[in-house]
Amino acid sequence: MSDLSTEFRLPSGCPSCGSHRMQVSEVKNPDDKVFCASCRRFVCLWHEAESALEHGPSSETEALIEKVTNRKSE
Repeated sequence: MSDLSTEFRLPSGCPSCGSHRMQVSEVKNPDDKVFCASCRRFVCLWHEAESALEHGPSSETEALIEKVTNRKSE
């Protein structure tokens, strides 16, 4: 991933390492690839990540973590 990327937190973790921190290009086109910020594994496409963010976290604790983590990127 290039330096022109944005980090955010997904409700679901990376299948490889479990990290919730992800990276996507700043452009955020629907077909942009989302990578795990920890292990750099491809996780999903941006439009899939947007859908996961819209459906929200699975618990109140996850919701609070995401609110704080994703606040700076809004």
